[in-house]
Amino acid sequence: MNLRKKFVAAVSSAALAAALLAGCSSSTGSTTDAATGTTAAAVVSVDGTQKAAAVLAANKTATAVAAVSTDGAATITLSGTSAGSDADGVTVDGSTVTITAAGTYRISGTLTDGQIVVTAPDAAVTLILDGASITSSTTAAIAATDVDALTVVLADGTTSTLADAASYADDADVNAALFSAGDLNVTGTGTLTVTGNGNDGITSKDGLVIQSGTVTVTAKDDGIRGKDYVVVNGGTITVTAGGDGIKADNADDADSGYVAIAAGTVALTATGDGVDAATDIVVTGGDLVVKAGGGHSVKAADDTSSKGLKSGVITVLEGGTTTVDAADDAIHSDGAVHFTGAAVSVASGDDGVHAEGQEIVDGGSVEVTASNEGLEAADFVLNSGTVHVVSSDDGINGAGGTGTTEDTQGGGGFGGGGGGGDEVGPYKVTVNGGTLVIDAGGDGLDSNGTAEITGGTVVVNGPEGNGNGALDVNGTFTISGGTLLAAGSSGMVVAPSTDSEQGWLSATLDSTVAAGTTIQIADSDGNLIATYVTSKSIQNVVYSSSKIKSGSSYTVHTGGTASGTSTGGLAAGGKLGATEVATVTADVAPAGRGGGGGRGH
Repeated sequence: MNLRKKFVAAVSSAALAAALLAGCSSSTGSTTDAATGTTAAAVVSVDGTQKAAAVLAANKTATAVAAVSTDGAATITLSGTSAGSDADGVTVDGSTVTITAAGTYRISGTLTDGQIVVTAPDAAVTLILDGASITSSTTAAIAATDVDALTVVLADGTTSTLADAASYADDADVNAALFSAGDLNVTGTGTLTVTGNGNDGITSKDGLVIQSGTVTVTAKDDGIRGKDYVVVNGGTITVTAGGDGIKADNADDADSGYVAIAAGTVALTATGDGVDAATDIVVTGGDLVVKAGGGHSVKAADDTSSKGLKSGVITVLEGGTTTVDAADDAIHSDGAVHFTGAAVSVASGDDGVHAEGQEIVDGGSVEVTASNEGLEAADFVLNSGTVHVVSSDDGINGAGGTGTTEDTQGGGGFGGGGGGGDEVGPYKVTVNGGTLVIDAGGDGLDSNGTAEITGGTVVVNGPEGNGNGALDVNGTFTISGGTLLAAGSSGMVVAPSTDSEQGWLSATLDSTVAAGTTIQIADSDGNLIATYVTSKSIQNVVYSSSKIKSGSSYTVHTGGTASGTSTGGLAAGGKLGATEVATVTADVAPAGRGGGGGRGH
């Protein structure tokens, strides 16, 4: 049974904020800083393993109209400042056309300053836009103020346009160019261009589904907004919004406030958030492209949320292609983020991906092309798939959200297994499989709690400055399988715990080696164990694989060559170089700050 609950996260020096969370879940307690008396944010617990089907099953079912019969449709002909129709249920008063009965109505022609009003309580009304152009200087172009369900059909081969007033009263209920008080469906193969001059472009006070068609929206505030949900099952959608691109804002009902994209092409350019869901974002197919807040090279405004994808509970990216460029977090969830098959590429002015709780990668690809911190979560897990992170600060950060204490100067202590005096929080970074490549200007793989590698391949191209380290773990750091190569500066060296099941070595080189240098690790018999080509200058390398035997001696060489497939600089093969730059014994904790020319590491 899939339970959804409300949790309240306590944050330091801030008001209590309620977040709707999903999954069979429980919340972990908050922690108090003894020095300041402030309370750190509780680690949010949302079941991050949930797949799209489970999340959608827990939500209100979207009312979608797959096919609409247009036979026998009543005709409404627009003619400048008036209109004509002999259909029952249609009245014309100047430039206002009012529909009061259930049925299907075909609308064509131009209304230069008027509107279509639907007041048909508990009824289903279908409007076929057949080359219709409707502009209003005082209110919405189409306003279904009392209706159970409104379906808008875009007639094949036609283009229709809607534009509304330049402004609305602050308390106006109707405040979009295309407005429905009931469920709203958009379907058909034609084209619709909507200009929301005064506020939103397309709004439903219930659920909103776009089945097909070419829909272009320009809006002063939100582009496409549904209270209970916004579902895209196809079509080509382009939104330019002064607020949010797509928004579902029902935060009162646990089964509502979600956005789901199953197919189609969606391009969103928003000053605010690209996609903003009070609860869930679920992407199972299609091509989603988001630019929020001007993109990652623009400083996010203090008074505007400009995240790419923002969910209050969980974001599941299960299929299709998602590309995000955001001034703030590219993907953000107050609960969890689950990657399970989608191809995702993001650039961010802050975090590439941020989850207050779990962040799980179960397949597909995740590419963070630019970020301050790459992937941040209280509990990060890579089980399968490929992940590549480029960050100016931490690459992977196991940490809490607002109010949590971040470690400074590299955290994680010095020597095997972390420690070193920094507080160990309830955070964890786990790699069980897949491929993780990190290119970090700060700490590479960083956990303010613990870390564990049981499988997969992890390559960390760490920092050049000694104030950070390729690896930084405050608590225990164990490795029992897979391959780890972490290279970077030597000032803040951290390596796995000495009681790890798999052997490892940490070598501080005799001198700094430059970017583009091939370094290799060989056993005591001269057998090549690993080949790595540096992408920046380094002085320390930590390496672990099934080939490393605890207590055995290894040498680090330069001057050789690399060959075969490269994973973040870790090559499949190569020819051993003649110059030895360090000799190490595997699985011995470093002493002090990693000095001593690599001996004793």
